Amino acid sequence: MSPTRPPADPPGDDTLDLRLDELVALLEGGHPEGGHPGGCHPEVGHSDAELLDGDLLDSVASWDPAVTPVGTFRLVPVRLERDVSLLAGWMNDPAVAAFWELSGPEAVTAEHLRAQLEGDGRSVPCLGLLDATPMSYFEIYRADLDPLARHYPARPHDTGIHLLIGGVTDRGRGVGTALLRAVADLVLDHRPRCTRVVAEPDIRNTPSVSAFLNGGFRYAAEVDLPDKRAALMIRDRALRHVL
Repeated sequence: MSPTRPPADPPGDDTLDLRLDELVALLEGGHPEGGHPGGCHPEVGHSDAELLDGDLLDSVASWDPAVTPVGTFRLVPVRLERDVSLLAGWMNDPAVAAFWELSGPEAVTAEHLRAQLEGDGRSVPCLGLLDATPMSYFEIYRADLDPLARHYPARPHDTGIHLLIGGVTDRGRGVGTALLRAVADLVLDHRPRCTRVVAEPDIRNTPSVSAFLNGGFRYAAEVDLPDKRAALMIRDRALRHVL
């Protein structure tokens, strides 16, 4: 089945226009990995931000916590040694594995994380902490620098979100909706050059699509991606206080 073409945007809005420093960062790439003993999840400071993601995503590690209807939420960039066991457990939940396709030995999850942590900073894997407890996994990524950009009219600095709710008790009661709205707001607050937050959940994942809609995203189109048929969801900066 051929891809569904997203609605046309105003001419000129979808041309990639990367800054020189971004191109340099893409060519140089590579971010050293660190960890904290004992598996704890400490507060992340400015030095961690510089270590992890540089400029492509405006230092996710330094973003402020967000107060949500379900508690105080914070994104903490993943540390492989500290977090891989927790994340692998979530990936092996059948409800998660059906869409993430990362079930199996811990090494499968580790490889997925390592590709981002050792990459050029265009994707930052994060734990989502709610009232200081790790309960979700997010990937914050540059959609305009991602293969996704081949499938919709991307604009410079479009920022994408992938979400996984780890605990069964946090599913189906509005937590995902609250977190999606909070994370989209964090992106727009801390990435002034970003005008849109985008997502591409599997069209079969009705709870996920509903959570995005209730979290202030609008449905833009259905798109055929290499591994799924997806709902293209967009949260526009101009509409953030309306939807």
